[in-house]
Amino acid sequence: MVFGISVDSVPCNAAWAKEIQLNKVKLLSDFWPHGGVAQSMGVFREKEGITERANILADENGKAIFVKIYPIKEIPDVAEVLAAARKK
Repeated sequence: MVFGISVDSVPCNAAWAKEIQLNKVKLLSDFWPHGGVAQSMGVFREKEGITERANILADENGKAIFVKIYPIKEIPDVAEVLAAARKK
């Protein structure tokens, strides 16, 4: 299963997905408790209240098997995650 997750609210995620015509990937909200999932994965930027730009691939047990953090202004490369998934 592929999904995106952010600390934005559900309506904000829906508006963003509509804007960029994202139709085949579910966007989940880590809004409350704010960034709880991101904190547990070590990608929450406490000072700014946002997450890192990151791609994380987890196995069926929820263990992270691929993690790459990108500069905030850079859009993460989905192809890297797909390549990592093919190797597993």
